[in-house]
Amino acid sequence: MKAADLPLLGSLSRPTIHPDGSRAVFSRVHADFLADDYVGQLWTVALMGEPAPRRITRGFRDSAPRFSPDGNLIGFLRADAGGAAQLHVVDAAGGEPLVMTDAALGVTDFRWHPTSDRIAFLARVPEQGRYGTVAGLSAESEPARRFDTVRYKSNGVGYTNDRRVHVFLAVVPDVWGEPTPAAAPSVADAPRAKSGNEPGTAPTPDLPEPARMVTGLPVARQLTEGDFDHSGLTFSPDGSGLLTISARHAGRDNDLRSEVVELTLSESTDTAANGTIAPLRTVVPAAGNLSISALACAEDGSLWLLATDVGATGLDFVGRVTALYRSGGADNGSAPIRVTDPQQTDQDLLDLDATGGISPLADGSVLVLQGSRGRVDLIRVERDGQAQSLDCGATVASSMDACGDAVVVAVQSAGTSGDLVLVRPVLSGTRTPETPPKRLTDFSVPLRATGLVPGIELTVTGRDGYPVHGWVHTPAGPGPHPVLLTIHGGPYAQYTGALLDETQVYVDAGYAVVLCNPRGSSGYGEAHGRAIRQRMGTLDLADVLDFLDGALSAEPALDAHHVGIMGGSYGGYLTAWTIANDHRFAAAIVERGFLDPQGFVGTSDIGDFFGDEYAGTDAALLQTQSPQFLVGRVKTPTLVLHSAQDLRCPLSQGERYYAALKRGGVETELVVFPGENHDLSRTGRPRHRLQRFEIILDWWARHLPSANNHRRTDERDHYSKHPGS
Repeated sequence: MKAADLPLLGSLSRPTIHPDGSRAVFSRVHADFLADDYVGQLWTVALMGEPAPRRITRGFRDSAPRFSPDGNLIGFLRADAGGAAQLHVVDAAGGEPLVMTDAALGVTDFRWHPTSDRIAFLARVPEQGRYGTVAGLSAESEPARRFDTVRYKSNGVGYTNDRRVHVFLAVVPDVWGEPTPAAAPSVADAPRAKSGNEPGTAPTPDLPEPARMVTGLPVARQLTEGDFDHSGLTFSPDGSGLLTISARHAGRDNDLRSEVVELTLSESTDTAANGTIAPLRTVVPAAGNLSISALACAEDGSLWLLATDVGATGLDFVGRVTALYRSGGADNGSAPIRVTDPQQTDQDLLDLDATGGISPLADGSVLVLQGSRGRVDLIRVERDGQAQSLDCGATVASSMDACGDAVVVAVQSAGTSGDLVLVRPVLSGTRTPETPPKRLTDFSVPLRATGLVPGIELTVTGRDGYPVHGWVHTPAGPGPHPVLLTIHGGPYAQYTGALLDETQVYVDAGYAVVLCNPRGSSGYGEAHGRAIRQRMGTLDLADVLDFLDGALSAEPALDAHHVGIMGGSYGGYLTAWTIANDHRFAAAIVERGFLDPQGFVGTSDIGDFFGDEYAGTDAALLQTQSPQFLVGRVKTPTLVLHSAQDLRCPLSQGERYYAALKRGGVETELVVFPGENHDLSRTGRPRHRLQRFEIILDWWARHLPSANNHRRTDERDHYSKHPGS
């Protein structure tokens, strides 16, 4: 796979199954260099017979489909080129979608009411006078912002205090009704034309507007207000309550706790004037010390949560696993019970995926996703915590939906960037054995034709006897191949055995790629994840270097004398830390790095807690973990990559590090991508992603050439005369 093959990578949304179990609908989105954006539409696929997926919408970017409970409609989000996503509904049998919203900053999520006649959705509400709410008022002309909190911005969003995420409810329009034509122009309604007798004027003709068909937007009722954000939505089974996650407690600016609140719905909520605020009560209080990421109501009224226990301080998040919690429901009032135990390693319930969501099943159990040793598996958990792993036939399950005994899962593996499989789990009280998963789509045929290289799984025993798990990807041919040691971000994240565009592009360029999950990573239990708390650059440094040495020893095709190192975010941190302590590398790439813990405070959107918890607050302790403090030791040629709009690891982190390298006489270069944030390598503009790969490969061609990636003599002469050009 080459960098130019990025459009072949398609990501699938959470699928939605028709209530009769006959088919699933999903969206597939991919990068498009022509549009320099991400485009995609909705698709449908039958669950029985020989499925042949087909496209059913033709929007610029259609995503997040959900069938209405009665199966008659599909709700989804549609974004036009350069525009914000708006909620649409369409006949489930096909037809022209109707737009439901015109939210100034777009809609981010929605859920159907159990009666299928209403939809709740989330949208940011801009403060009047900002973000285009006043025509002609530019961002530079807006009033000054005044802050009295430590959290007022977010990577990928910008300022947040003046555009909170609130909950809305709208009545679904009649998609089968006759559209109302706009009134045709009338002479009686037209303004009087100028006579032309005034100096410098000419008669102004009355130009009729073309007639058009219009359908009025439903009036959306804002159900919440105040200086609070909301995430996640779920209706109670009878539809009388709408539950959402928020943080409304007094200490919310100084901790990571959240709570679940229930909005009471009534006839007045649907029929009163716009702006009606729903009565609200707290169902899960912040006193439970939970940071809640997802919620779902089961048919029996049970409330299920994915949450992390952040302890008595409300900030103890480092390496803490996500667990499944259950309460008796909104009317029960009981505290949530932790259902999964991260210490039950015999069940492999190490760490649930906070972003994977919860799908309740008819028998009272739920489906969740679990990350473990480079995999993300589909897990069915019963009310008492008993768990069953369901075979998806893939390395990574990313999302799912369930209907009856059918479960449709979006998956990734070494040979696909995104496809659907059908799983039929064993439910409580049934004797039917689980059937093998059925592949419903295969979108990655063109991608596999580019020559994907699967990784060789490897476990290396480190210097202290600790097992370090990872993979080695090797180009075709006997070698020896120059080696790239790559380090993931997080640090509480994991590499998996699924297809990764970064790895495939570098292998195609002639490099063997070595990657592992050192201590500090997710997927190996809390002790593994918490091992580097306030001791960054110690055990994790030993793990990546020991894994590199083990891979070089185990794979004779790897060239131990020609090795480069690179990483982004925390991977940028550990790359910068490594080259200050080990000078074996031909060159390095430090991307969007966490490089100066002291400078992180007050500049990063997570600067008020991340560095404190990971590196501590004592000045002397910080210095023992700061790449910026040790930058004077660096001798390795280093490329520094950063994005101008990065609010997670701000641009100043990269600029200060680059300036120090320059002052120290290290060969270095700084590359800054305009308009991009911390997620450039994953969701940045397609042309910027392509250019990023080209810049990276150019750096390696200069400092670590391979058989497929090297410079011609004229290029080397050019760069020797014009360094940094």
